[in-house]
Amino acid sequence: MSADFLVEVGTEELPPKALLSLSRAFRDELVSQFSSYSLHFKEAEIFATPRRLAVLLKELDEQTPNKNIVIWGPPAKIAFDAKGRPTAAAQAFAAKNHIPIEALSGKVESDGTQDKLCHRANKPGQKTSELAGSIIEAALSALPIPKKMRWGANPYEFVRPVHWVLVLFGENVITTKIMGLTSSNTTQGHRFHSSGSVVVSSPANYKEVLRSAFVIADFSERKELIRSGVTCTASQAGGIAVIDEPLLDEVVALTEWPVPLLGRFEEHFLVVPSEALISSMAEHQKYFHVKNKTGELLPLFITVSNINSANPLEIINGNERVIRPRLADAAFFYDADKKTTLAEKRNFLKPVIFQEKLGSVYDKTERLAGLAQFLAPIVGAKAALSVRAAELSKSDLVSEMVGEFEDLQGVMGRYCAINDGEHPEVAEALLEQYLPRFAGDTLPLTATGAVLALADRLDTLVGIFGIGQSPSGSKDPFALRRASLGLLKIIIERKIDIDLYEALSVAASQHVCLTGKLAANDDVIKQVLTYVTDRFRSWYEDEKIPTEVFLSVAARKLRNPLEIHLRVSAVHFFSTLPEAVSLAAANKRVSNILAKQGGAALSKEVKAHLLVEPSEVALAELLVTLEEKIRPLLNKRSYAEALKLLSQLKQPVDNFFDNVMVMVDDQEIRNNRLVLLRQLRNLFLEVADISLLVPSK
Repeated sequence: MSADFLVEVGTEELPPKALLSLSRAFRDELVSQFSSYSLHFKEAEIFATPRRLAVLLKELDEQTPNKNIVIWGPPAKIAFDAKGRPTAAAQAFAAKNHIPIEALSGKVESDGTQDKLCHRANKPGQKTSELAGSIIEAALSALPIPKKMRWGANPYEFVRPVHWVLVLFGENVITTKIMGLTSSNTTQGHRFHSSGSVVVSSPANYKEVLRSAFVIADFSERKELIRSGVTCTASQAGGIAVIDEPLLDEVVALTEWPVPLLGRFEEHFLVVPSEALISSMAEHQKYFHVKNKTGELLPLFITVSNINSANPLEIINGNERVIRPRLADAAFFYDADKKTTLAEKRNFLKPVIFQEKLGSVYDKTERLAGLAQFLAPIVGAKAALSVRAAELSKSDLVSEMVGEFEDLQGVMGRYCAINDGEHPEVAEALLEQYLPRFAGDTLPLTATGAVLALADRLDTLVGIFGIGQSPSGSKDPFALRRASLGLLKIIIERKIDIDLYEALSVAASQHVCLTGKLAANDDVIKQVLTYVTDRFRSWYEDEKIPTEVFLSVAARKLRNPLEIHLRVSAVHFFSTLPEAVSLAAANKRVSNILAKQGGAALSKEVKAHLLVEPSEVALAELLVTLEEKIRPLLNKRSYAEALKLLSQLKQPVDNFFDNVMVMVDDQEIRNNRLVLLRQLRNLFLEVADISLLVPSK
């Protein structure tokens, strides 16, 4: 038998940014708890509003399964004395398991080694209704809440004070104590549109009962209502709403009965950089901004009210009054920033510490300038522009605008550079230095921007590793994983042919030159190089490229990310060929054979007169032919074509191992065959160690 199970925990307003994750965690913990009792259900549905977390489990078992239990007691020779009477040990076993003393003689069984007392019984399942209270308490206690609150005089803690708890199993109320409250079948509707308790007769009508009380309980449903409502409201005003997903989730978490409303602000504020206006509207007021068809910001915003007001103009006017001084502040800060150039602002970076052991932010710009000089010709940028961009790269950090709107760093650098009359590419570079900021983000479009983005990441990586603060486990306070992935993305997408070891060495030399404190030795540089190239693993995992493919290239210990990427792409292509499995296994076999020879001296060339078997003659001739053909391909980095040619070796290699004994008694012939195998392996190693494509056992 089964029935729908519903639990709702009613609270003060929950933190909006955590609402969805809390809701999912509550579901997961409940599912885990019920599953631990072997209680099954068909589907779990979650509900989350600012004042409630709820989970509905459809067709939950009414009780846990019956269990057959077997309890072994003391050996028979200990349980009974010489006259067959129960000893104290047997009597204790009987008392513990509620067995009559006279029945003990019939409770003797062999456990496979000796006769023992054995009690077999059927333990009936527990009712779900009896377990629900402790399960709910355990699930709530396990929620990931960084800071818990206490309220009143009770000892309970939760993310917000709890005011009611609803627990239904089918149409029956499960009466239990949850955080000091007695559960019931009543809930609360909208704080303003509803009054008094609302009765929920069964889990199935929970959503509709709340809807009648002006609460849309389903988070996803509210989200789509807000999305469509905001889009429609903007369209009616002749604009296009820009809906940022994190902001949308936050607004959904702030409302139970969402009503989109259109507001306006004065057009003269549009002289302020649009990013600042958008940041102010989104961060402080949770407004959605509106653009025209050409992407220009319109003097409009959309707020989502949590009530269906009889006089919506009052709400709109109130929001317009609130946003006006914030936009005025942004305009004031922008005007103030324009009065000082970025070059002048740069001097204010000297007392700003980048990292205690790595000097000031000003010092960092000096290092970036030196590194930009080295990187510019490699990237294809103009050195003068790259150095200028590096010098000004952090000046906007001390601007009034970035002081107020932290997320505008780089953005304000670009605007200020344009205002100062800097070269357009320098201005763009100040914005592009932070790209990409996250997976899937855009990359720098200008060569100068690419130089600055690379320099910034190289400097940080070498610096942080050099002072012994490399990432460990899940701790990465300087976001070095993200910096490494961004570094690789820029190099690969822009096809930058760079020796990363050399670039890191130059970056390290800038640190030593300026601070003299960095432990920038060769070991540190190699450590950073390994750390960065290892980030390819997660990249290729996302692209569904097997780890073995990356490892086959990583074995070459290359220092050029572009080289690594081209080879990985080629080996991935090769791994799909029908010949790949056999050739990978053959390379593995050859590798093992050669490894067993240790440092045995072998000649550099195969001696033709020592080739006696037709199969080894054929293999030797083909190796010579293929080496001549793939050399130009390797020079052009056409690694996929080279491996495609080498796939012709499958049959000759198979024939060789089928017909030729390598380790023959004749030492000259044996060594000659080892040289032949070494040539085979070296030919593949020109691209990668494909023996690693063979899964390890």
